[in-house]
Parts: sequence; C-alpha cells; structure tokens
Amino acid sequence: MQARPLEGIRVVDYSHFLAGPYVGRCLAALGAEVIKVERPGSGDAGRQHATVLDDEQSGYFLQLNMGKRGVSVNMRDPRGKEFMQRLCDSADVFVENYRPGALNKLGLGYDELSARNPGLVYCSISAYGHTGPDAHRAGFGLIAEAKSGIMQMIGTPGEPPPLMRISLGDMYTGIHAVAAINAALLGRVKSGRGQHIDMALYDTLVSMHEYAVQCYTLQGIVPEQTGHDMPTSTLYGVFRAADGDLVIAAQVDDAWKRFAAMIEAHGGPDGFGTDSRFHTLAGRNANRLDILSVVKPWVASRPVAQVLELLDGIDVPCAKVQRIDEVLADPQIVARGMVVEQEHPRYGTLRLPNLPFRFSDCDTTIREVAPDLGQHNAEVAQSLGFGAAEIDAMQTDGVLYSKVRP
Repeated sequence: MQARPLEGIRVVDYSHFLAGPYVGRCLAALGAEVIKVERPGSGDAGRQHATVLDDEQSGYFLQLNMGKRGVSVNMRDPRGKEFMQRLCDSADVFVENYRPGALNKLGLGYDELSARNPGLVYCSISAYGHTGPDAHRAGFGLIAEAKSGIMQMIGTPGEPPPLMRISLGDMYTGIHAVAAINAALLGRVKSGRGQHIDMALYDTLVSMHEYAVQCYTLQGIVPEQTGHDMPTSTLYGVFRAADGDLVIAAQVDDAWKRFAAMIEAHGGPDGFGTDSRFHTLAGRNANRLDILSVVKPWVASRPVAQVLELLDGIDVPCAKVQRIDEVLADPQIVARGMVVEQEHPRYGTLRLPNLPFRFSDCDTTIREVAPDLGQHNAEVAQSLGFGAAEIDAMQTDGVLYSKVRP
C-alpha cells in the first residue's frame, strides 16, 4: 500500500459550519494533517447544529471534522496571535469560510499570511466571492440555491419550489475547493509559491447548469418547473407504484423501445410498443401526455419490486426512491464501504457517511473521531516550538482553551 497522497501536508482549517469543514475532512482523508482551529468557549457553531449529542458535539460536527486535530485559541491575547502566526507559518494550506475581509482584522488575511509564508495555499469560501458588487453580503447555501436558478426549476408547477434538504451549494463548492487546493499544491512544485483560491457558493451552483444556460442563450427558453418528469427527455422521471415510488430512465431510443414493448406484453394497450410516434425523442416529447396516460396507471397498478424486476430484465435503468434507512442497508452501499464506523470514547460506535474516494493502493477511510474543543492544544503548540512552561501558562490563562472532561 502507498502512503495517502497528501501525507506531509499541513492544513489549518479555520472554518465553521459546512463548506470549509468539509474541505478539511476531504484533505484529512487524503492524508493531510488537518488542524481545526476554533474560538474559545463555544467553538465551531456546527457543534450545536443538527443531532446535538451534548454541550460540545453534534452528529453534524462529528461527520465534518473526523480525522482532524483540534485547537482552540484566544486571538485577543498576543500569545494567541503568536501561536496562530507560527501555526500558519508551518502550514501548506489555510482554509476559511468567513465573509470577505473578516480575517484581515485578525491578521489572518491572505496578504499578511502569504508575506510570512509565500508557499501558502490560501482557500477562501464565501457566498459571493471576494469580488463583485455582492462580495460584502452574507449568505448560506440556501441563498445561493435560490439565486442560481436551480431552485426555480424544481418542484410542481404553480407551487413554491421545495427545499432540497441537502446542502448542495456547500458540498459542491467544498469539493471544487479540494480540487483547486490540490492543483495549487501541484503548481507550487514548479513555482515555489502558493496562491489565493477564491471560491463562491453562487459561482459554483451557476457552473452546475448542464443545460439551462444553453436553453436560454441558444434558444431563448427559460426552463420552468416540470414536476415529476422531464418534458424535454421523455420518458425520464418519478412514478408512483402501488406501494412506493420509483424512477425510470427510458429516454434513449433503444431503451424506450424495450420498455414500450415490455409494457404492451404485460397488460398495456395493443400497439404501444410499435407506435412509431414514440420511436424518437422528438416524437416522444411531442406525445408525452399520451405516453404518460399509459405508463402512470401501468406502474400504479403494480408493487415497486415487480416493476423493478421487469425493468431490470430488459436493461432499462430504474431504482426505488429509497428512505435513508433503506440506503444504509443497501448491499451496494455496504459493499462499497460508504458507511464508516468509528469508536467514540463517549458515544460508542458511530456510523457516519464515508467519502467516495477510492484508490487502488491506499485506504482513505477516516477512523479517528472529530476532536473535542481544544483537545490537541498542547501537542500542536509543542510542534510549533513552544516550551512546556509556555504551554502550561497559555492553558492556565485560557489562551489555549479546552473543556476539561472526566
């Protein structure tokens, strides 16, 4: 087995909530030493987010910060500022997701840190980025989802768009940041210098449009809500069966012909499988309502398992719309190791989502649990050259903050 790709890289994770911590988690999985820096007292606000376990940990925090070492520093004390300067001088990567300009006041902006450490790759994540008329505005993933045009296209026509219930903007921006950081580290091999990476949630979501922008710029069409299927890609959508929901993707001509023939053979109307109106995408789109008038009741009269068995038998892509408990029990997810188990000293066995990295010669599964607030203060300070007496004094005075646990 090889060493993980980023072993020997030190990352300062000065971020909170989701996008930045997700970047740090990914870099830790890839082998980097990630040091999570939090404010004294409450720490990362994500500690008190969804599924709160106690006064310091939540499932949200445990998932996003596994594999990291944790320090908590009082930057208002000169010793805390010196600690952070030494830490950033020792780092290869700095990750933050505060509003543009906020860290300049702490002496942690890119200009100051890169002047001290020219090789530093400094990654900023914000709602709108560090340039443009909206750069100063606050925002979350929800704001970017609404502004990006994505939200406007989902849901049932005539009704407000639904919440997506996953943090698309944060996670997609986060993994783009991981890619950009690795590219900057590779570029540093030749140039010897790091650089500032400016990631915006709004930018990232606009970049996701695989067809909507072209619809407007090339044809003048603004995509609208379509409900449960795609009028421009018949037959492709969500269908209700007798005991649940499933998705069917029979939009390709060959798959459609197999699908239509199978429906005719299993109780559908005569001639449905040979109706030439439906044998091209343009024809299916033009006659979409006629097709749906057959497919919907045919699916509705059968249990999900029977429909899936018939579709799998003719190689038409399909799947049940699964609940999260069904996902975690799915043999495919189990086989791919997409749920990682960790042993936590207070909570016992944790089962959390794994990352989808798969390398032939190294294992990127993180087994180390997320740190308690300030858990690794002393060992990180020692690695920066602070003496034992200095460390004891900083801990006693709360410059290096931690909660004492039994």
